[in-house]
Formats: sequence, structure tokens, C-alpha cells
Amino acid sequence: MAAPINDWLARTVEPALEPDLPICDPHHHLWDGRADRVEPRYFLDELEADTGSGHNIVSTVFIEARAMYRADPPTELRPVGEVEFVQGIAAQSASGMYSMTKAAHGIVGHANLHLGTDVRRVLEALQAASPNRFKGIRHGVSWDPHPEIPIVGAYPMPDQLLSDDYRAGARVLAEMGLSLDVSLLHPQLPQLVDFANAVPDLTIVLNHVAG
Repeated sequence: MAAPINDWLARTVEPALEPDLPICDPHHHLWDGRADRVEPRYFLDELEADTGSGHNIVSTVFIEARAMYRADPPTELRPVGEVEFVQGIAAQSASGMYSMTKAAHGIVGHANLHLGTDVRRVLEALQAASPNRFKGIRHGVSWDPHPEIPIVGAYPMPDQLLSDDYRAGARVLAEMGLSLDVSLLHPQLPQLVDFANAVPDLTIVLNHVAG
């Protein structure tokens, strides 16, 4: 399904400055039926159209988007469905039938770190869903007290990075050699620094330049 924005994007075509430079696109999504998004459907065909626009995109990393969650309980395991879905898309891409880009060569899923140490069984289920591509999770913590600032995320609550349960879950991530993508707003950066000092062995990826 072509998104309306594609017509607008097609008005300007810019040649790639370094077309031979190997690039890994480190952050993209895949979904279907997202009525709240500019692109209501974004699967492998749409991704390949973007990565094939002149740059040498050799691989990509999928970042969780709350897509294709399992419909059945338990709630904490529903995000495993997203990784299962993306693992299939990645296998399609790895066939080489579409392009030379290895789409979703790395997969970042989601697990609720507020489960504390109990998050381990969710992480193990995510690893089982993608034993060769799953790299870590994203758990957004965006929050601001001002009512005019919309909060995007599954956990609209303050001070998540400071909570004992979130940090306990993060320590399990570190023990398992997995990474944490964090999306937040820039006034929360001091909390992120405190969190990073408290869990020093964890690899942290700051998303969207802190909002």
C-alpha cells in the first residue's frame, strides 16, 4: 500500500553522495494496519524501496514497534509475536530474492523491565523466537509533567529509570549480553546518566536524540 507521503517524497530526488559506502540502517520498523502512522503498511517491499534508493544499505536493524503481538495471554509474552514476525521477514530478505540488503539482520524486540528479575523468561522466549538475530529490547520511558506534551509509549509513568524493578530487569539484560534501546525526552537525560552508572555493564542505545 503506497502511503500518501510517497508522492510528496518523490518530488525531490537527490543522488547519494557516497553510493559505494557500506551502511547499516540501525533503526526502522515493520508493521501493518497502523492507522495512527503516516505509513499504514510497511513491510519488506516498502523497506526495500527505501533502501534501494541509491545508497549501499547492506543491512538493517529492526526496532520494536508494538506490531504483530500475540493475541493470547500471558500479557508479558505477547511481544514475542513481534520477534517471530520479524524473524520471518528477515528470512525472506536473506533469501536474496529481493535485494542484497539483509533486512532485519538485527532485531530489537520488547520486554517489560518492570517485571524485574522475572523478565528473564520473556527474554529467553525472545531469544528462542530469533536465535540468530535477536540483540536486545527497547523499553521506552518517555514522560513529562506538562499536559500539552503527548506521551508516546506503553508505560506513561514518571521516573521509570530510577525504579528498582526497572533496574533489576536491566541487570538481567546485561547478564544475558543483550542491549537496551531507550526512548525518552531530553529533560530525562540526567536520569539516564544515573541509570547508566547504576547498571554499568549494560549497552544502552539512546533513541531519537532524546526526543
